[in-house]
Amino acid sequence: VTHWHSPYFFAYFPAASSFPSLLADMLCGGIGCVGFSWASSPACTELETVMLDWLGKMINLPDEFLAGKDGQGGGVIQGSASEATLVSLLAARTKTIRRVQSEKPELTEADIMGRLVAYASDQAHSSVERAALIGGVKIKNVSSDDTFSVCGSALKKILDEDKASGLIPFFFCATLGTTPCCSFDKLLELGPICNKENIWMHIDAAYAGSAFICPEFRHLLNGVEFADSFNFNPHKWLLVNFDCSAMWVKKRSDLTGAFKLEPLYLQHHHQESGLVTDYRHWQIPLGRRFRSLKLWFVLRMYGVRGLQEHIRKHVRLSHQFEHLVLQDERFEICAEVVLGLVCFRLKGSNELNKALLKSITEAKKIHLVPCHLREKFVLRFAICSRTVESTHVKFAWQHISQLATDLLKTWEQNHHQQ
Repeated sequence: VTHWHSPYFFAYFPAASSFPSLLADMLCGGIGCVGFSWASSPACTELETVMLDWLGKMINLPDEFLAGKDGQGGGVIQGSASEATLVSLLAARTKTIRRVQSEKPELTEADIMGRLVAYASDQAHSSVERAALIGGVKIKNVSSDDTFSVCGSALKKILDEDKASGLIPFFFCATLGTTPCCSFDKLLELGPICNKENIWMHIDAAYAGSAFICPEFRHLLNGVEFADSFNFNPHKWLLVNFDCSAMWVKKRSDLTGAFKLEPLYLQHHHQESGLVTDYRHWQIPLGRRFRSLKLWFVLRMYGVRGLQEHIRKHVRLSHQFEHLVLQDERFEICAEVVLGLVCFRLKGSNELNKALLKSITEAKKIHLVPCHLREKFVLRFAICSRTVESTHVKFAWQHISQLATDLLKTWEQNHHQQ
């Protein structure tokens, strides 16, 4: 087994876990409902609506994303951020096809489909490209700048070119906290462009979103008011175990309008009255687990303050690691450290850094994975475990440093012999 919850695990991004969450998962299994409609398990539906409003308020989401008493928006728990991206892309596709057909009735659905284009950063997660593949639409990468972020001018340039050649831009996925280096697309520049051009803006904040419960990181979400949908994963960094991916939409009718089918055996007397939602219309599968129990147990047991402390501790530890790296002039930091991820490498060739990672992996003391930043092969150090402490970070650095010393010795000898 790969020990994701070991304090020596620094790979990928965190996978959340906590005792209240595990208890709630057992209770979910015990109740064993399949909550596709309100009638099939009212508590399963209603608790989810309330939990997503609670969570939305914790990160200070604009009210229009909340269900509230009579809002048009609302939240849903998806299985993963990949699902949230796919669902938003499909909803955007349906909405755009209907809009274009009303403007130009002579166009068939197939005509429009062939011209639709989705966009995402060249740093975006591969799941965005996969969503476009499943959705049967073209997708294009928007170039990121030297901080690995997409800015407004880059998006505008590609949109102008594509519209001039008769394509129909319909969807843009902005990333907050990219997987390679945790960079942030510039929402305040991108949002107004998307709104003006009738492009659905989805925000994928899978990892970073949890940090927005801390006031000092909330500015990273400025510009969310322009978005049509927003998603982050409490199952990464908010002590709720997999799967629990929180997604909000401004207009839930955009989502339900894309997926709604009403066979007789799923109808009931309370459909869409007041708080009654049938979440099967918000997702790909019909059935769903009682996932909101995990969120409820964790929020009640830890409280906002306990969760904020968890995030802040991880951020402190990543800055501690960054500090250790900067003290060793053999190494360099490759991207700004904002949250719990440090991207670093030995100064020198990609081959040298591949060799270092190989020796780290073979020693089996800690676990890291790499990424590419432009042409550089880079090591990612992510603070992951709930139980990780300063001592584990120091150990990891001493271990990496020692392996680097050994490697550089043999590397230099080999080069002298050549």
